[in-house]
Amino acid sequence: MRGAHRDEDDESGDRPLLALRAATAVAVAGLLLAGLLAPAAVGAGTLLARASASVSSTTAGLLDREPDAATVITDVTGAPMATVYDRYRLPVGPTGIADTMKAAIVAIEDRRFYDHDGIDAQGLTRAAATNAVAGTPFEGQGGSTITMQYVKNQRLYTLADTDEERRTATADTVARKLTEVRLARRVEDQLDKDEILARYLDLVYFGRGAYGVEAAARTWFGNDADALTVPQAALLAGLVRAPSAYDPVDHPGAARARRDQVLDAMADVGSLTRAQATAARAAPLGVVSEPVPAPNGCAGARPGTGFFCREVVERLTATGLDLATGGYTVRTTLDPRVTAAARDATRAAVDPDADVADVTAVVAPRPGRRPVLALAANRTYGPDAEAAQSVLPLPTAPLRGAGSIYKIFTAATALEKGLVSPRTTLDVPDEYRSELAEDYTVENLGSHPDELTLRQALATSPNTTFVELVDRIGSVAPIVDVARRLGLRTTLAAPGPDGRPLAERIGAAQASFTLGPDPTSPLDLANVAATVVSGGKWCPPTLVDAVTDRDGHDMIPAVAPCEQAVDPVAARELRTALSEDVEDGTASRAADDAGWDRTMIAKTGTTQRSASAAFLGATDRYAGAVMTFSTDGAEPVCTSPVSTCSEGDLTGGSVPAETWFDLMSPLHRSGDARGDDD
Repeated sequence: MRGAHRDEDDESGDRPLLALRAATAVAVAGLLLAGLLAPAAVGAGTLLARASASVSSTTAGLLDREPDAATVITDVTGAPMATVYDRYRLPVGPTGIADTMKAAIVAIEDRRFYDHDGIDAQGLTRAAATNAVAGTPFEGQGGSTITMQYVKNQRLYTLADTDEERRTATADTVARKLTEVRLARRVEDQLDKDEILARYLDLVYFGRGAYGVEAAARTWFGNDADALTVPQAALLAGLVRAPSAYDPVDHPGAARARRDQVLDAMADVGSLTRAQATAARAAPLGVVSEPVPAPNGCAGARPGTGFFCREVVERLTATGLDLATGGYTVRTTLDPRVTAAARDATRAAVDPDADVADVTAVVAPRPGRRPVLALAANRTYGPDAEAAQSVLPLPTAPLRGAGSIYKIFTAATALEKGLVSPRTTLDVPDEYRSELAEDYTVENLGSHPDELTLRQALATSPNTTFVELVDRIGSVAPIVDVARRLGLRTTLAAPGPDGRPLAERIGAAQASFTLGPDPTSPLDLANVAATVVSGGKWCPPTLVDAVTDRDGHDMIPAVAPCEQAVDPVAARELRTALSEDVEDGTASRAADDAGWDRTMIAKTGTTQRSASAAFLGATDRYAGAVMTFSTDGAEPVCTSPVSTCSEGDLTGGSVPAETWFDLMSPLHRSGDARGDDD
């Protein structure tokens, strides 16, 4: 009993202190309101002056500066394939948020939201007194209106660039609260209630890495914010105050109690009837089993699209766009059906776990533009090598040689100079010593007739014939120039170990250029094929159809215009000269096995020791290239099964050509293209 009396005495002894705290807090709350209404009449002039200066310098940025938002990258149909972000936020604005969500957040956070002018004097005073009893008069968001909470979160997430600024934005001080009060009034003067509410819901944190209500709806429920049901909206509204404490996976009991509290509040203010609230309380929490934000970056892209995503991000970032914060929508040229066919073909040709890459690039040779439809590989884009992933840009970067495909450029140069025609007869010696290059002698692989037409030579690919043709041209420089014009632009601009681009490192007497030993971009090869079947007109390979900012404004970077790369007559002759490879040349077996019966251009290539091989082909519908190479240095590659080995037998007419026909055959059968080649 004596102990009990002592407790009562202690408690009664605390009452004056608690009363003093409450009275002080109420007085300070009055100061806040007085400072808002009549700052000159308040004695605490220094504090108010500082707050006023802060308000003046902050208001413009508060309303004009947008919070970080994720960029969504889609395929050509508009279906999302990747998301890039620093914070997972997807602003949707007033029309993208369900009325249930708006009603829920107003009921639980600020039920007088539509009646006050940004400051709830009654709520602010009451909260200050209540919190003061606990010794924290300005802790938490009690008494803060939605407008004030918007101000606080906007300062924290958008305006604060340093740790010090972030601490200031969240400090439990009278100065911070006063600044928020005054800024809230400014916000109310310039924005209507619906806009304030939407900005708030697009901004605040809902847990599990989800910022803003759209990201939260997708993370917790797998649907959009405009489709939130009453129980879902109530759960999300309850999360805002303490996302971790009310996490429905980690703390389902607390989450349910908080959700039901929101439902009761909605009934109290008339957003729901009591019967509707009771029915909603009976609903399960209904969250997904593993709530996580959308995968971030190209390693988390939709299956088969990672390499394409990487190239898009690299190109747009180079133009100055900040995809991780800018909130753009990027519609790419990726065709999902072509991409699926490309991925299936490469993975069927080479096991993803093999130490060999099989990669492909497909473009559409359309008049006036050159959309890239697919960039695929037997591997997946990502950092986990043990899971058959690669962060190398396999379908676009110059990594390995393309071999005799480069004979196209020698032939094109000779045609352009009028030295030959497709029917010109050329010598085919077994061995040839270059007159242009010092101490350079080449031999042929296999047997050939003593003479072949240019068309036959491109189909059967004797080395000696084309090195001799380089001598007739007189220099490698014009051949390199034609290669660039036809589309080998990334390849020739790629820096070597000394930092110089390949185009500068190739000497005028380097006759071996025609045999293609240099690292080559598969996308470049695909575009070369497109240039040839487009009458010699080069267009830049484009991966992006449209870029819009969060307000719907067009942001797409400028694209280089198309060029007539070679004379149309020479281009037509080159197309004719490249038409025999699938009939009687090095790709004929692969074409026959695929049942291919369409007119097309084609060229195979193989580097020394079968370390890499390539196939280039095009119809009027599609142009594509496939490259197969060792990912472990320049090791030879064998084909049964496809793997590195000591004595390789890989050729351009084997795995690369087989992959190409496996990819293209179903696309042409289905007519899945614009235009026709018949």
